[in-house]
Amino acid sequence: MPRPPNPEVRARLLEGGHAIVHELGFHGCGVQDITNAAKVPKGSFYNYFESKESFAAEILEQYWQSIRKRHAPVLRDVRLEPLVRVQKFFHGLSRDHRTNGFAPGCLIGNLSLELSAGSEGVREKLLDVMRRWQAALADCLAEAQTRGELAGDVRVGELSAILVEGYEGAVMRSKIERSGKALERFEKSVLPHLLC
Repeated sequence: MPRPPNPEVRARLLEGGHAIVHELGFHGCGVQDITNAAKVPKGSFYNYFESKESFAAEILEQYWQSIRKRHAPVLRDVRLEPLVRVQKFFHGLSRDHRTNGFAPGCLIGNLSLELSAGSEGVREKLLDVMRRWQAALADCLAEAQTRGELAGDVRVGELSAILVEGYEGAVMRSKIERSGKALERFEKSVLPHLLC
């Protein structure tokens, strides 16, 4: 009789595997690397995940939940004006990249480049995460419109998509340059221009 799944082992696979995929890339590591990082036998992997691609979808969700937990609350902070909240949200993300030396980049962007053409399940998870990110920003932008801080003719759904796209591009450039200059340009030039 097979042993029941162990939530602690699954958590270790997600945590250790997330770190190794973020560091080496999805195609740069194998299941053995993931299980070594988690300190579990290689055979354990398939007790918890159908495939390496299903594992990637799970770490994407985990990554988004971490961002949402640490940074999204500022988007609902009624003590601040909505456009200030959006600026603080992106500043918090940039601070994370600075802390990590810019090299890892964003797991969402990294896996978009590696897997969106080769794994339908991961592509769907990427779309889902992007939509939730955009929706969180759009809600805050809609509040700014209601308060007269953002022009009424601005399409907040489209603007939120542009903000995500612009930021991901800045993260990619920061990863290449190992520098925060692109993130600074986004925060100091692009963001104020788009939110005027």
